[in-house]
Amino acid sequence: MRRIGFRPIWFDSMGAKSSCTLVWTEDVRILIDPGAAIMQPSFPANIVRKLFWLVKARLAIGRAAGRADVVVISHYHYDHFTDFSRRIYEGKLILAKNPNEFINESQRERAESFFSNYSKKLGGVELEKLPPDVDRDYGDPLDRIPLAGARKKDLAAGVSWFRRLSEKWRRWGRIPEMSFRRGRVIFPEGRTIKLGRTRIRASAPFFHGIAFSRVGWVFSTVIERGRERLIHSSDLNGPVIEDYAEWIIEQRPRVLILDGPSTYMLGYLVAKRNLRRAVENVLRILEETDLELLVYDHHLAREPRFRERTAEVWRTGERLGIRVTTAAELLGRKPVCLDR
Repeated sequence: MRRIGFRPIWFDSMGAKSSCTLVWTEDVRILIDPGAAIMQPSFPANIVRKLFWLVKARLAIGRAAGRADVVVISHYHYDHFTDFSRRIYEGKLILAKNPNEFINESQRERAESFFSNYSKKLGGVELEKLPPDVDRDYGDPLDRIPLAGARKKDLAAGVSWFRRLSEKWRRWGRIPEMSFRRGRVIFPEGRTIKLGRTRIRASAPFFHGIAFSRVGWVFSTVIERGRERLIHSSDLNGPVIEDYAEWIIEQRPRVLILDGPSTYMLGYLVAKRNLRRAVENVLRILEETDLELLVYDHHLAREPRFRERTAEVWRTGERLGIRVTTAAELLGRKPVCLDR
């Protein structure tokens, strides 16, 4: 008997950018990353179909939110969160990416707007920021990724960017966690939230893709009940960083909902060497865990050659008896990028 159930609510393979997932146990229902965005211009469909899928995605997310007790926001990109909406957030426990640190400027602005509206609409008060944490020491960022960070010389520019950004974190007024009659907000990175016999664990802040990616940080979510575990990766892009593959292996998930590499940007924003790293990291996960199901989708299913460019992953899953599938196929549909 399975202790953890789940259903993809919307994913890229269904026509709009999203990785929204509803997970449930006997104790709690958890909606992860309730956001959707329109597909990029290169996606093989006209604008009418793209808008149709986006509307469907948002309606599906709204319906799923009505069934949830907990909402997880792994970061503040619009394909992962919806700006304040009573339908999605009222009456929920919200586990949201910490808006005060390990975040870039644009996501901070979105988070500040979100929490300002949340505080006004559900608490009836203006958002009050705490004093800046000017003495906070963020240490050496390469200590967090010792495997990927072994080539320190190649990452020097990224370390300098991190130092400049962390100075801003120290100066910003700090957005607090909140608790109102109609909702509660927790910043969960590195923590475990226990609800009945269900544990929701959030990873430490992870880079959004490659090391020192300028688009920011995310956290991955582990749902655990008994010995059963499900992981929702958020935006690790593969994972392209070896340390994050190691982290997934250590968690020993039964189900892994993994955003694949952005093959549609191969040769543009995605280097061939990083695609190779992402594939090799997934192969390690398949070989070194007791995984039963890999939902391999978000970012990946944005162009029709995604299977060809990650062929080893699909073959290895078949050889090991691990089901590897897109979200659309898990629901009995064909990925829309293949529907020509």
